[in-house]
Amino acid sequence: MSEPILHITGLNKSFGPVHVLHDIDFDVRAGEVTALVGDNGAGKSTLVKCIAGIHGADSGTIEFQGREVHIRSPKDAAELGIEVVYQDLALADNLDIVQNMFLGRERGSAWLLDEASMEKAARETLASLSVRTVKSVRTPVSALSGGQRQTVAIAKSVLWDSKVVLLDEPTAALGVAQTRQVLDLVRRLAEQGLGVVLISHNMADVFEVADRIAVLYLGRMAAEVYTKNVTHGQVVELITAGRSGDIGLARPEHAVL
Repeated sequence: MSEPILHITGLNKSFGPVHVLHDIDFDVRAGEVTALVGDNGAGKSTLVKCIAGIHGADSGTIEFQGREVHIRSPKDAAELGIEVVYQDLALADNLDIVQNMFLGRERGSAWLLDEASMEKAARETLASLSVRTVKSVRTPVSALSGGQRQTVAIAKSVLWDSKVVLLDEPTAALGVAQTRQVLDLVRRLAEQGLGVVLISHNMADVFEVADRIAVLYLGRMAAEVYTKNVTHGQVVELITAGRSGDIGLARPEHAVL
């Protein structure tokens, strides 16, 4: 088994008196899709934001490519090669695909942008991901479908020599055909050697594309399991109860049965 590209140990995060994440251990491996699942309020978004540098962890260690790192801002995460595609996509409707992919990281001088270089890089990135649904990289984002927007947001995240990409509910509100396109793209990211984290409530999507499943339950990591070793029902039970058979969190010693 390969060493994880991202290795988190004993991570804790509180907001005032509310302890949101408890001693989280979490691994992401290059070339794998890891699904991060859990009920609303389980701590998925907080964990992602700690990895992305939006929230600082209170304690615990984060190792990236074998060395301990301190991620204090989104800039720190981006410099390591960690990119996040959030559910709202953060795309500008009034700009075209190239302008969106390079937004805030434009090439050229203060007086003249290198439009040709950016357009070429955008086309090459989309082609490398086998994206065929976008006819022109100069199409305004406002004219794109939901699936195409998601594709652009994901392509934007891998344009910057990324090593880990976190995808927050990438198929939410998409139709069947568009979901198919996005799931194919998720697998292609892993096949290109990236470590992919898929945050999703959709168990069909999870079982189709994920190599491993990490289940959060009330702020604790209930289990990290290989998809092939568990059933749909077991994962649902882990999400709702924190335990399924002999998998998951230990039962309290004095639990009333």
